[in-house]
Amino acid sequence: MAESKTRRIGVWVILILLFIGLIGFGTTGLSGNVRTLGTVGEKEVTVQDYANALSDQINAFTAATQQPLSFPQAQAIGLDQAVLNQLVTQRALDNETTRLGLSVGDEIVAEQVVQIPTFRGLDGSFNREAYQFTLERQGLSEAQFETSLREEMARTLVQGAVVTGIPAPDAYAEALARFIGEERDVAWIRFTADNLSIPIPPATPAELQAFHADNGDLFTTPERREVTYAWITPEMMQGDLEIDEDILREIYQERITDYLRPERRLVERLVLPDAESASAAAIALTTGGATFESLVADRGLDLSDVDLGDVAEDDLGPAGAAVFAAEPGDVVGPFETSLGPALFRMNAILDALDVPFEDAREDLRAEVAAAQARRRIEDKIDPINDLVAGGATLEDVVANTDMELGSLTWDPSVTDGIAAYAAFQDVVVTAQPGDFPELHDLDDGGLFVLRIDAVVPPAVPPLEAVREEVGAAWLRVQTNAALALQAERLISELIAEGGFTPAQPTPMMETGLTRRSFIAGTPPELIERIFDVAEGGIAMVETEDGPIIARVEAVRLPVSGDAEVARRIGTLGEQAGAAIADDLFLAFLNQILAGTEVQIDQAAINAVHSNLQ
Repeated sequence: MAESKTRRIGVWVILILLFIGLIGFGTTGLSGNVRTLGTVGEKEVTVQDYANALSDQINAFTAATQQPLSFPQAQAIGLDQAVLNQLVTQRALDNETTRLGLSVGDEIVAEQVVQIPTFRGLDGSFNREAYQFTLERQGLSEAQFETSLREEMARTLVQGAVVTGIPAPDAYAEALARFIGEERDVAWIRFTADNLSIPIPPATPAELQAFHADNGDLFTTPERREVTYAWITPEMMQGDLEIDEDILREIYQERITDYLRPERRLVERLVLPDAESASAAAIALTTGGATFESLVADRGLDLSDVDLGDVAEDDLGPAGAAVFAAEPGDVVGPFETSLGPALFRMNAILDALDVPFEDAREDLRAEVAAAQARRRIEDKIDPINDLVAGGATLEDVVANTDMELGSLTWDPSVTDGIAAYAAFQDVVVTAQPGDFPELHDLDDGGLFVLRIDAVVPPAVPPLEAVREEVGAAWLRVQTNAALALQAERLISELIAEGGFTPAQPTPMMETGLTRRSFIAGTPPELIERIFDVAEGGIAMVETEDGPIIARVEAVRLPVSGDAEVARRIGTLGEQAGAAIADDLFLAFLNQILAGTEVQIDQAAINAVHSNLQ
């Protein structure tokens, strides 16, 4: 059991490394003299590493969504910053392993290199030509790649030392399993306006006046700002741009794998020690009551250890035809692989992707046009800044540039037009009348400058302006107050009678509720209240439509020793142990980053971004 747990933690560590290491096999070539993006401690972050990692993440996002992701879109969702943070974290760990004097030998590095599928030939064995060709496409030398692999394995040692050996908190898991597994049967009833024995009479003018005066906060308008702005966006600049179709076709071919992709499958592969074991496992699946999960567990593995991800038929060798003919959930095999005989489970079918150039043309044109428009806008920054700094009014700026003039009455509820941009919202909320105008960037590469003409403070409108809203609010308050009195009377009767009687309204019944249950048409708070009282207790919640009361008719605790309860305790214990390991590793990373000097060259980052436009 300890060995299995150690393997699981080791796999978890490797997955973390694969995520933050971003060692991919995309194709990104950069030219120029700048080779270093910055330093993290004594370790360099190269331009090529950042370009490769960013390209790989864009490709991975595209594969996951089955939709091409342009670089501007990647920037909009923060993918570039996430990649940079991951690389900085990785190099901080590398710096720490060097400080600790940790490394691995050439023999271990060589063993890892020959195991990487991308470097194998048609016969399944390591192929040096494939190795050199793949690294050349990646812009790496053999020495650079092997150094990165050596550093990755050293990081594994450090990370394993941090997270290995954390025990599952059994007492916590048992208490949590009981907490989650507790069930309750409930009788409940909702009070609405239909339950009122006497309708609420219409409000008198005096009552409305008093309600309006006492509840001004319900009708107060927010602070509003009268804004004049000048702005320009890439979309405004695209109308007169001529895009050469040959350029679009060239980009399409460069990204052909984003548009043309064969049908694929999500597959798991369980490698067995020998042919006899593989045959026995296959028989156990069909006649012995075994499951694929149990066979994986018998090997001391988790499902994550045998997951191949999405693969093409050719990737599976002799097993390809059978796997691609299988239905989701089927297990086929055994088939011989380079690692030995294996069983394959097919989990899902990923349809082929076939987007012809004609269908991709408009998206590509929009992407190229947007990139060109952004560059045209960049050329206008200095002239616009000169005008603004020279004291020109927004009207003068618009008259002398391609910017457009606009105005609006803004409050936090306004999210149309320029107010849809977070950058505009950030500026307008703090700007004041008389502020010196400044040029600001928009998220899509546009620019804007604004002027606050007036600030209208919050105010309570006069009754005549909001009479209808005041009347509706008054009626709602009065109705709920009357219903609350009826609910309190029913609660008193339930306590006296020990439950619902035929003379009372017929309640709705819910059985087997857990803390994760949901009663349709009720707020989540009701479940919380139900589990706050004992058997026979009564819970009540207020809603906009009236109160709800519920009586707990029965309470059932999980049966100690039950197989399902034991399984749940084991799962929760492992999850809690993994969560503790996550927190510990995160604290370790934060401590390293806090003590490591990080210097990043923004100009180098911009150069990479320009290459990816």
